[in-house]
Amino acid sequence: MSKHFLIVGASSGIGAELLRAFSARGHAVTHVSRHPENAPDLAGVRGLRWDARADDFPAAELPKQLDGLVYCPGSIRLRPIDRLKTAEFQDDLELNLLGAVRATQGALKPLRQSGSASIVLFSTVAVQTGMPYHASVAAAKGAVEGLTRSLAAELAPGIRVNAIAPTITDTPLAERLLSSDDKRAAAAERHPLKRVGEAAEMARTAVWLLEDAPSVTGQIIAVDGGLSSVRLL
Repeated sequence: MSKHFLIVGASSGIGAELLRAFSARGHAVTHVSRHPENAPDLAGVRGLRWDARADDFPAAELPKQLDGLVYCPGSIRLRPIDRLKTAEFQDDLELNLLGAVRATQGALKPLRQSGSASIVLFSTVAVQTGMPYHASVAAAKGAVEGLTRSLAAELAPGIRVNAIAPTITDTPLAERLLSSDDKRAAAAERHPLKRVGEAAEMARTAVWLLEDAPSVTGQIIAVDGGLSSVRLL
């Protein structure tokens, strides 16, 4: 049965892969981002313009029913604590946390019409695994994890809410961290599985949470090559 999903941030990276995955399954998709024209041009897809930091969410332009919401925008601001400004913490919170809050609030009415909808947010491995220079993004994504669990309790049983906590993933957002063979090899070496994450596998995890995991809610799913839980001898 065809469903209708909302993706925030489908112009590149994980969101674009998710858009392709839903289209391949025959689902309709509405996506919103600052540059919706950059998203893959696929059948059954409609793009809306929205800046998560600045604009009112376009709730009036959504369909009457949604079966799922995925909030993909994120940031990687790596800097020592003594070089981080309060405004930069606020900027990361605006994008990662408050953008997700605005999208959820704006989509809540059509999500409730589904009767069995699902929300997927994105955290990071750096929340559960302390990493130097990650103070701003880890603080913002830590708030996303708290939001995930709170909403899972509040919106049950009609709406499931989960988050994915990836490791570094080969997307435009992480481009400067993977810009050479040496950087890519070093990033892979830090993981027990000796590999960097791929956008398509993160998208597949989101599809599983949205469509194929009816008993899963309130969970933070680590897709991190074992970085958060495995230590090799």
